[in-house]
Amino acid sequence: MNGFDFFLAGARLTALGSGALWWAEQRLLCVSDLHLGKSERHARRGGAALPPYEGRDTLHRLGTLIAGLAPATVVCLGDSFDDAAAADALPGAERHTIRELSDGRRWIWIEGNHDPAPDGFGGERHATLRLGPLSFRHIAEPRATAEVSGHYHPKARLRSISRPAFLVDTDRLILPAFGTYTGGLRSSDPAFAPLMGPGALAILTGPRPVPVPMPR
Repeated sequence: MNGFDFFLAGARLTALGSGALWWAEQRLLCVSDLHLGKSERHARRGGAALPPYEGRDTLHRLGTLIAGLAPATVVCLGDSFDDAAAADALPGAERHTIRELSDGRRWIWIEGNHDPAPDGFGGERHATLRLGPLSFRHIAEPRATAEVSGHYHPKARLRSISRPAFLVDTDRLILPAFGTYTGGLRSSDPAFAPLMGPGALAILTGPRPVPVPMPR
């Protein structure tokens, strides 16, 4: 397993090269911003025609992680679907894959700003979930501590290479987007200034996750 270990609120966590988070003590796998159905939403709104395979690819990568780690709990940290209509239009094969992946384990959908209440996919739905010392929600709250969130799709640059990245400091962790058709927001964007402390790290994803001082 290629990952970078760190602690948040006493919990030992692993930032995986895929962009997922692994909490070994809880056997918990967390992914954020899957944005399933993005190509359907683009087409419905008259945008650029995108190859409609992103859901299949995203779920395949998630399935590979689940097969290797056998998590007891999977947390999808919001914006799992690109909007409610995209969730309704999800192909039957992808719905079947979600059912297979969630079978026999606790599966949690955190509400996002794109998908406030994904319905018809089983599992539990929460606005915020507290597990042990950590709180899981979609959008970071500036005064929160021990918080795990997503939403911003952070990325960071190391020399000439820019990659999706985890952002972590003593109070919070922000996950990169896991979905196949998801862009990124540079860690130097002003949106991160009130959220990330002066000692924050950016952990670049890839074959070997690389921690660097968060570029500002």
